[in-house]
Amino acid sequence: MDLFTYYRSTSSHRVRIALALKGLEYQSLPVNLLKGEQREPGYAAINPQGRVPALRVASGDVLVQSPAIIEYLEEAYPQPALLPGDAVQRAKARGVAALIGCDVHPLHNVSVLNQLRQLGHDEGQVNQWIGHWIGQGVAAVEQLIGDHGFCFGDEPGLADVYLIPQLYAAERFATDLTAFPRIRRVAGMALEHPAFVQAHPAAQPDSP
Repeated sequence: MDLFTYYRSTSSHRVRIALALKGLEYQSLPVNLLKGEQREPGYAAINPQGRVPALRVASGDVLVQSPAIIEYLEEAYPQPALLPGDAVQRAKARGVAALIGCDVHPLHNVSVLNQLRQLGHDEGQVNQWIGHWIGQGVAAVEQLIGDHGFCFGDEPGLADVYLIPQLYAAERFATDLTAFPRIRRVAGMALEHPAFVQAHPAAQPDSP
């Protein structure tokens, strides 16, 4: 498999974690978003939206959007599972993933922030925007996850796949997490887990 990725991309980070948790090998093909490589014709032919990640599987098919890619990995490589067996617990894990992936991350995506700047907002206002949405999101996640282990158990799963990259973004944007002991517990466990270490932005070939 080939993963078109960018080391600091939150959504790429999710897919890297899922691949690592499932023990799947892949070739990392960095797309430098700061240099605009996502807008070049070669990459546009791979992903017309000009976003990362994209995953090219053995058949040659290219999959886009991190939720769809992660669902594919869960279906094609069901073990180890990212979702629990119980339907209610699966829904809870998906709820946390959707909260982060749909309601938090898109609002601090670089394209959104650039649009705010183009509309005349200064960096102070942009940072206030980022802090508001990340802070609101992690406060909700804190109330939704469990008191022991990872988000929903002793082993990492879908919610952790989404949460840990969001925490990396929170750190980048100086979001204070001291009021969230559950989240800090999960973050500490991820720091010692090989899959999360392997997928971390600092461990990527395109990391400066």
